[in-house]
Amino acid sequence: MGRPMARNLLMAGYPLIVHSRSQGPVKELVGQGAKEAHAPKAVAEQAEILIAMLPNSPDVELVALGKNGIIEADNRRLIFVDMSTISPIVSQKVAKALEPKGVRMLDAPVSGGEKGAIEATLSIMVGGDKAVFDTVLPVFQAMGKTITHLGPLGAGGFTKLANQIIVAVNLTALGEALTLAAKAGLNIELTLKALGGGLAGSRCLDQKTPNYLAHTFNPGFKIDLHYKDLGLIMEAARALGVPLPTTAVVQELFNALRVKGRGGLDHSGVITLLEELAGVEVKAKQ
Repeated sequence: MGRPMARNLLMAGYPLIVHSRSQGPVKELVGQGAKEAHAPKAVAEQAEILIAMLPNSPDVELVALGKNGIIEADNRRLIFVDMSTISPIVSQKVAKALEPKGVRMLDAPVSGGEKGAIEATLSIMVGGDKAVFDTVLPVFQAMGKTITHLGPLGAGGFTKLANQIIVAVNLTALGEALTLAAKAGLNIELTLKALGGGLAGSRCLDQKTPNYLAHTFNPGFKIDLHYKDLGLIMEAARALGVPLPTTAVVQELFNALRVKGRGGLDHSGVITLLEELAGVEVKAKQ
């Protein structure tokens, strides 16, 4: 996700300083005009806005608060924008730790998948001070289409967790529906067309239809990552006292997929587990 987002910033004319543990994206972006830095601290000392897109809460804590992290930089004008999907509680902890250094922070997770990142059509869900949001808004507009300020820091993260409930449950429902259709002998291509035109239509159905038709689940967003998000959701739900019975079942289905070695599949690949249970394969006739 971070690589195409950074590429869109370059295309919009923003000067970029990049750092990653993976050298492939760094080399590619440097080849397109970015400068390289060798630690988060080095980025923070040179940038006005530092954007992070990382896998999980411990990664953000390490980049922000660890050795050679943002907290060690001397830059009181810095705005730290974390666009990762992590625990909103951790976002609030990081912001509190950085505040004495003069660093202002937004949590701004995104939805739209790799396709949205490439096409700069992401939905960006932002929590934090409104004045800081207004400062960063033009940068967000280079990466996304729907940009919403939702309230204080952490509001973006809680909204993203709500988003991930809907997506995981939707993909599981699609998997069940298409498995039922295949078992009944229906034409899957026509079934998808019919479903898409009615109340069952959704962005998930639209984006994942090619996966279902070809029965290939190359990752746009991996089952492993969505399983991580489901864990964050259940932790937040327990902390807030919110029962999420359907989400709990879906979390276990995703866990079963990982046990079967399918964590690297696209999250629409949840259908493969449902197919196994029904003894059928959902695929368009060639």
